Amino acid sequence: MSARVAVVGGGVAGLAAAQRLVERGVTDCVLLEAGERLGGSIATERSGGFTIEAGADSFLTEKPWAAELCERLGVPLVGTREGERRTYVVHDGRIEPLPEGFLLLAPTNLGALAVSPLFSWRGKLRMALDLVLPCGADAADESLAHFVRRRFGREALERAAEPLAGGIYTADAERLSLRATMPRFRELERKYRSVIRGLRAEAGAIKAAGARYSLFAAPADGMGALVEALARRLREGVRLRSPVGELARDGATWRLRAGGEVLAADALVLAAPARALAPLLAPLDAQLGRLLGEIEYASSATVTLAYRSADVSGARGFGFVVPAVERHALIACTYASRKFPGRAPEGHELVRAFVGGALRADVLARDDGALVGVVRDELRDLVGITAAPELTRVHRHRLAMPQYAVGHLERVAAIEARAAALPALALAGAAYRGVGVPDCVRSGAAAADYVLEEHPWQRAEA
Repeated sequence: MSARVAVVGGGVAGLAAAQRLVERGVTDCVLLEAGERLGGSIATERSGGFTIEAGADSFLTEKPWAAELCERLGVPLVGTREGERRTYVVHDGRIEPLPEGFLLLAPTNLGALAVSPLFSWRGKLRMALDLVLPCGADAADESLAHFVRRRFGREALERAAEPLAGGIYTADAERLSLRATMPRFRELERKYRSVIRGLRAEAGAIKAAGARYSLFAAPADGMGALVEALARRLREGVRLRSPVGELARDGATWRLRAGGEVLAADALVLAAPARALAPLLAPLDAQLGRLLGEIEYASSATVTLAYRSADVSGARGFGFVVPAVERHALIACTYASRKFPGRAPEGHELVRAFVGGALRADVLARDDGALVGVVRDELRDLVGITAAPELTRVHRHRLAMPQYAVGHLERVAAIEARAAALPALALAGAAYRGVGVPDCVRSGAAAADYVLEEHPWQRAEA
């Protein structure tokens, strides 16, 4: 078997790469997926009027690449519902609203901060010190936790920044790289000396850093609709249950052993997780294999519960986040049917709870039934939901979230430099420069463009 281009990995990045190749006229492209289905962590079940997401339930339209791909594929999108678009945080066992103007790591509305029950007076005054503190010394990188403590103090970190920012990455804020995840805040400090002043001065920064519910969108039929549309476009080019167990360079050709077959390809896009690529590439470049293997991954699970609307009457907003210092199993909870239309039948609500991650990994040792029990106990204590759910689903994502530790961008630069020395090969995926769906779409498309532009035969045909 042979192909002009082989794509390894059938998650969003691999699918986007294969789609880009097809869009640019490559007729001989094969996508190799180790598992039994495409989409990676993304999967949608439609049952009894409920739209149940295994993984991501939406994406940011401010990063346009996923929305643009949906438009090209004819996948209709919906935005978030109108409603109470406030962020809530668990504090001392109660669910409190985040102060208006609090943007992930920093407050901007000091009046709203002053009356918030989420922080003590000492904590509020410490956050306001950002207005007069000197700019920190330039450093190659620092953790998100170090930055927030340095500018705003311990309470800002523990009660807001850690659950809001660390939760996005299911990561430990003490290890999470500020430069790789939220460099805008460091840039504001450098430019304005005060992050609060910088956020106030730059309206675009406020828009870019907040809990921007109005900028989220999702396929009307669930995230799986995007995967299904891509699969239809690729059709016979997809090979499921085809793990790549060996990779070698044979003259001007790549040779892969996948699913018991040997495949020859002129070019490769490797969109599998970095942890899976490390042993494949180590025989070709030991240093590249080592660098890829150094990217750590965290596991998590999504527990979805369906209730009658009357049973969740005490829930507010679109959901809440849970700081690690509260010592709950939950990372966060979203009321999916309030967030997007079409997620539950009339008179019902769909609740998604998130557990695990770098700081709560021990929770995932429980079986599915016990995991549901833990989530129900916490929803009872925090939200007052006592009714038995009408439907439950548990989706586990083992080692699915790459951890952008301090120094991540330096490691990625070294990976990209060594990968560039291998002919007609490109890397793509969440492990490098963004974990969101739009980032993965952009990464896959860019990898496809790279191998096409590098390869002489394709330049002539494209």
